[in-house]
Amino acid sequence: GPGIESAGSTCFPPSSSCIMSYSKGLAGVVAGESAICQIGSHGTEHSSLLYRGYSIVDLAEHALFEEVAFLLLYGELPSASQLSAYRVKLASYRELPASLRTVIEQIPGSAHPMDVLRTGCSFLGTIEPEGSGRTQEDVTNRLIASFASVLLYWFHWTTKAVRINTVTDPTDCIAKHFLKLLRNDGTEPDDLVVKTVNASLILYAEHDFNASTFVSRVTASTLSDMYSCITAGIGTLRGFLHGGANEAAMTMLEQIRSPDEAESTLATMLKQKKLIYGFGHRIYKNGVDPRSPLIKEFSRTLSQQPYGKPNLFVVSERVEQWMAANKKLYPNADFYSASAYHQCGIPTDFFTPLFVIARTAGWSAHVFEQRRNNKLIRPMSQYTGPELQPFVSVSSRQDAKLSPTQLRSCL
Repeated sequence: GPGIESAGSTCFPPSSSCIMSYSKGLAGVVAGESAICQIGSHGTEHSSLLYRGYSIVDLAEHALFEEVAFLLLYGELPSASQLSAYRVKLASYRELPASLRTVIEQIPGSAHPMDVLRTGCSFLGTIEPEGSGRTQEDVTNRLIASFASVLLYWFHWTTKAVRINTVTDPTDCIAKHFLKLLRNDGTEPDDLVVKTVNASLILYAEHDFNASTFVSRVTASTLSDMYSCITAGIGTLRGFLHGGANEAAMTMLEQIRSPDEAESTLATMLKQKKLIYGFGHRIYKNGVDPRSPLIKEFSRTLSQQPYGKPNLFVVSERVEQWMAANKKLYPNADFYSASAYHQCGIPTDFFTPLFVIARTAGWSAHVFEQRRNNKLIRPMSQYTGPELQPFVSVSSRQDAKLSPTQLRSCL
């Protein structure tokens, strides 16, 4: 298509005979082959999303996140005995090494939780490196199982000076493990809350060549180690245009007190050219993100419980309706995840770390795939700088034209 680099173009240096063109943000560019995730209509009028051929609708309704992680990492859904063994394996990885706990205790409470996970992942790579009997699968399972432990050990240490035990009942699924560590009060989380978090992990587990997954594949293409690939993914997911959108959406929703106020708030935000987070998607430009209706129903059901927040859900629906009517934009997975997580009692700045726990399965599956058929990912830029200039000796140069910020950083 127009503006897309022709597949198979390999000429270098670029010349008039090269078939190359520029697509900002790589929009519409097919950057590789993958058998992991498929986005399309699949015979329906709506967008759909498949993980290795399985609909996310079926997976979110019937599966545990652990089953989906197994599917993504190993290529098939596990049998009952395989799932049982896999859950035992993951549970065995929940305890944190003493040296990692010491490092976590040095991270200030003012740090963003995504920075905590990034640091925990990187440090774990120094004490439990990939190789020497520790496979890529071992590293992946360790990270999936222990990220909740890293995050919530830090949380309780920095807020209450409590060193929590990160080992929970081995029969607890990852969603329940997370909720138990978050509360740390010995109580059993509500079943609906566990189901909501479990479903959200499934919906967030994989999404083709999104920004963080692509970065993880780029890192893998250099033959770097598994921890570097996942750390790169975490750093990318941290941004508000990617994983951080659910946090930004919740921040916006908390400022709206009623459905009627939603309309005036949105109109003002757009007039001020502010972004409305949680709406629109590069892939689903002409329709609804297929994950959104699923997590919306969990948010609706939560709002009907004694501990639910019905006004939050009603406000969210009014925001959705107004955006569809006035901007022809529809919610992505992040928008209703915000109200669902909030009603589950999850702090807003833990929304994106939950995304990390889920997406580590997807990132890792893509790293495995990249490694099996690797070629260094190295695109080219369209140069927009000056042409060849004569060198001027330092004694003859005028002051460089710098902004106030640049001046403060170098003088």
